[in-house]
Amino acid sequence: MTDSTNTPGATLIDGKAFAATLRAEVARKAAILKQRDNLVPGLAVVLVGHDPASEVYVRNKGKLTLEAGMHSFEHRLPDTTGQEELLALVQRLNEDPAVDGILVQLPLPDQIDTDAVLAAIDPDKDVDGFHVVNAGRLATGLPGMVPCTPLGCLMLLKHYVGDLSGLNAVVVGRSNIVGKPMAQLLLRESCTVTIAHSRTRDLPAVCRNADILVAAVGRPQMVKADWVKPGATIIDVGINRIPKEDGKTRLVGDVDLNDVSRVAGAITPVPGGVGPMTIACLLNNTLEAACLRRGLALPE
Repeated sequence: MTDSTNTPGATLIDGKAFAATLRAEVARKAAILKQRDNLVPGLAVVLVGHDPASEVYVRNKGKLTLEAGMHSFEHRLPDTTGQEELLALVQRLNEDPAVDGILVQLPLPDQIDTDAVLAAIDPDKDVDGFHVVNAGRLATGLPGMVPCTPLGCLMLLKHYVGDLSGLNAVVVGRSNIVGKPMAQLLLRESCTVTIAHSRTRDLPAVCRNADILVAAVGRPQMVKADWVKPGATIIDVGINRIPKEDGKTRLVGDVDLNDVSRVAGAITPVPGGVGPMTIACLLNNTLEAACLRRGLALPE
């Protein structure tokens, strides 16, 4: 598999190619499950409202779920949906034996308590890995659902770098969705981990100590070349839109790609780096949830 592109500076880690390979592997294992156990994993996605970016994302999830040989269940609700109505749907999905994974697309409308909805999802069907039970399982080393974006980052790191044991890793960002679980995953790989954030003193100096630098703060092109240790591996989780001279916009990460590429050993570009891994890991989580819930061995 070709998963990186050599440039005059850093190697660009091709998340798009890696994600395609992972999706193909999920499809292969799903076919084994169907033949061996007469089981077709099912993923239910709930979309409340009509956010254009969310609608595109949900449509792509449905398409790729079917391509992986799994059932796709979509529930589209109006933006006037109340919290009790949404919680009732989540409970029905919890009880539906055909549903192995439940994903409630965020953000939710203001009248809905996001934390309450996420807490209502059966932890064994929480393929986003956001439930507090799964956060606890990750922190204590127990098997459970891992958030898709940090899981994809780890897969890219392990494939490109190899053994991560003993490396200094800095995660910039402390969100429950990326920063904290990313740090836990790196700890599990025996990295020495620092979580940095907006209150960190001399953030550039902290980042310069990193063999692995994960940027997940949502600030366009914040990380510059003088923040980076020569030869370091950079994982850019940021997805930001900035204006172009023609009045249109373009996507950039939290890392200044052109600047940092002069120093880093390898870097994930935006787009085409971490982004494609998120849906691929969602499919992988759904497959694992289908097996874990039934006590079945995951296909080799």
